[in-house]
Amino acid sequence: MVGSGDSRPLKSQSAGLKRSLGPGIAIAVVVGNVIGSGIFLKPGTIAADGGRFDLIILVWVFGGLLCLLGALCFAELAAMYPQAGGIYVYLREAYGKPFAFLFGWTEVIFGKPAAIGALAVAFAGKFALAFNRELSAWEQVAMAIFLIGSLAWVNIMGVLWGGRMQVLTTVIKAGFLGVLAVLPFALAGFTERSLDLTNYGTVVTANESSMAAQIGAVLLAVMWAYNGWHGLTALAEEVREPQRNIPLSLFAGIGILIALYVSANVAYHGVLSMQEMKAAGPDAAEHMLDRLLGRWGVLAMSAVIMCSTFGAINVNLLNAPRIIFAMGRDRLLFRGLGKVHAGYHTPVTAIVVMALMSTSLIAGVMVSKHLAQDADPDALQSEIARKIVGSLQDDSIFDLLTNFVIFSASIFYALTVLAVLVLRFRQPQTNRPYRTWGYPLTPVFFLGVYTWFLVQVYSSRELESRVGLLLIGAGIPVFFIGRWWNNRR
Repeated sequence: MVGSGDSRPLKSQSAGLKRSLGPGIAIAVVVGNVIGSGIFLKPGTIAADGGRFDLIILVWVFGGLLCLLGALCFAELAAMYPQAGGIYVYLREAYGKPFAFLFGWTEVIFGKPAAIGALAVAFAGKFALAFNRELSAWEQVAMAIFLIGSLAWVNIMGVLWGGRMQVLTTVIKAGFLGVLAVLPFALAGFTERSLDLTNYGTVVTANESSMAAQIGAVLLAVMWAYNGWHGLTALAEEVREPQRNIPLSLFAGIGILIALYVSANVAYHGVLSMQEMKAAGPDAAEHMLDRLLGRWGVLAMSAVIMCSTFGAINVNLLNAPRIIFAMGRDRLLFRGLGKVHAGYHTPVTAIVVMALMSTSLIAGVMVSKHLAQDADPDALQSEIARKIVGSLQDDSIFDLLTNFVIFSASIFYALTVLAVLVLRFRQPQTNRPYRTWGYPLTPVFFLGVYTWFLVQVYSSRELESRVGLLLIGAGIPVFFIGRWWNNRR
């Protein structure tokens, strides 16, 4: 039977986790889990996809509000089940272990390793830019792997070590993003190269022809920038007073993010025209500060992006292993993954597995790019094979890792919000310390928008959507083989 009765962890299994995180660190986890690379590296791509400032800024606002609606739903679930695992726990309670396993499978095999790997590669690239060095692709991969290993060790040492590291990096990058947002306006009276209001009216020909496809493409990039807003829920078993602090931290954190992201984009587009934003690509933030402050501005931006990606890697290594831990504790994966270290009080094995999966994915993508560089896509008979080889040849490691994350993740976000409706029907008597504001309109609206978004991505981004579905589907036989093996034992 699926419900709170048989799936809640035994006391002896979870006794090693401590409720050490207060509301300050919890808000830092929400903000720090989101501010990584997207707000700095995606605006140039978004300019090419959207073509107009009014459309772009509206999608940034809309994306943030969509995350806020999702948080209203997630907060109810987190207050009901303040356990390690977050989405995994909510899917297990609403739909049973198979759905929960597919989410965990996707996160463990691809989702979180891809996000961690992309951030680590972005850090290496900005490190090279800051020190005016040319790093080979293999050197970038080696630096990324070393960074992941180092931060994994920090999180093994204790949840407070990882939490304090998160507070420090979050204050730095959020503070700098706020400075970045006001800098063009502060310098407007002192230099002619700061703010130009005519830039807001400039346009370029968007990559997509229809308005719906343009909005879908921009929203895909925007949701990568906002991705991770729910990350605190995976740490629910280590948050003090979770029924109060988790909803509070989600709302406060997402509110801060909307203000910072919208303000930063207003600043970008006030300094650079749409043509310049598009031409700058992933370096739009550096181009803006180069115009405002010269070479020192570029160095400062590279340093902050390094700090930002550093903090985002840290928080992913803080919350992602808790999903593996929850699956191990439920015996859907190896039972050793659900154990807590007696001295560090952290899920050491789960953290090590996540670090190894991330480094393996980086190395695998690098090897695949190397093997594909001399291939002729037109000689291949399969359309999907041609697209894969073309993508390996044309896209950076960063883009390859990020392009696949949002589609598959969005499917599980939608299923989690739907779980609010399912559990209201199936478990009406379960204690709900917090109830979703605007229920049932809030989850219904969220689901409507996400359904439209997934249809747009599926029709316009064939490679990302189909590979994402393939990866999810690959977990189905693994689940049944694992259940057969456990029953046999």
